Amino acid sequence: MNPKSFASPSLLFFSFFLLFHSSTAFNITKILGQYPDFSTYNDYLTQTQVAAAINQRQTITVLVVDNSAVSRLSGKSIDEIKKILSLHVVLDYYDLPKLQKLSNKTSLLTTLFQSSGLAIGEQGFLNVTDLSTGAIAFGPATKGSTLGANLVKSVVSQPYNISVLQISTVIIPPGNSTAPPPPSTAAPAATPKSSPPKANKAPPPSDATPPSPTAPTKSAVAPPPSDDTTVSPSDAPSGASPPPSDATAPSKDDSPLSSPPATSVADAPVLAASAPSPTGDSSGSSAAYSPIKSYLGVFVMMIVASVGYCI
Repeated sequence: MNPKSFASPSLLFFSFFLLFHSSTAFNITKILGQYPDFSTYNDYLTQTQVAAAINQRQTITVLVVDNSAVSRLSGKSIDEIKKILSLHVVLDYYDLPKLQKLSNKTSLLTTLFQSSGLAIGEQGFLNVTDLSTGAIAFGPATKGSTLGANLVKSVVSQPYNISVLQISTVIIPPGNSTAPPPPSTAAPAATPKSSPPKANKAPPPSDATPPSPTAPTKSAVAPPPSDDTTVSPSDAPSGASPPPSDATAPSKDDSPLSSPPATSVADAPVLAASAPSPTGDSSGSSAAYSPIKSYLGVFVMMIVASVGYCI
């Protein structure tokens, strides 16, 4: 086998490989080094090693800002600047003609920040929109974000390999912050939670017997008269019904025809006299009331006679 015939295909293949590699290889640092207006931004790409990640890609679009607009990155940590710059690297090729022919006038762009795995939600995406004014605006794709960066011009364009576009300001995703947290202070001792006020419970029933409802007061029962005391008619209670008299009631001939029947006066004493004595001593009470009967009998006869005489 002729060694020259074997070497010719290999050399041809190697030549094609070098030609293909040279046509797709680019160096973002060298490209931006030709434009002094982007020197600060170019330095940030090198410090954060985003430039190395860009150079490893074959199809890429880089959004850059000039030195006057890069001031928004000052004061931030290297890690935070790296996340912001990664958001400015689109993993596809977009030049000015392609941006002017967006379907539906808008598109969602995937960035290098999304591929890093550090993005939360939609932080790794950009929204590009062709506005009705003719301007092309970029902004975060997160909900509630605004399109605050406008396309200024196309800096470099190598079709389907790399496109460098200048925008008006740095795009910072909402919620992107890697600032170290403030030093933690000793947490105060946990205080017991105050329990909600409990409803006042009724006091337990006491051993003392509660007072009974006020009963209507009963009239005191008068003690029975003593056997040794003689009660005069003036001392007798006015409310007591007079006992029945032993004297003979006047006959019908002695009283006028129009006089009231004598039984209406005599019936009441008979009922009162039939009530039992409060003390239960019938002998003592009958003896005490015997003088009263005599006086009251005479008094009743006088009243009946007076009524009959008046009529």
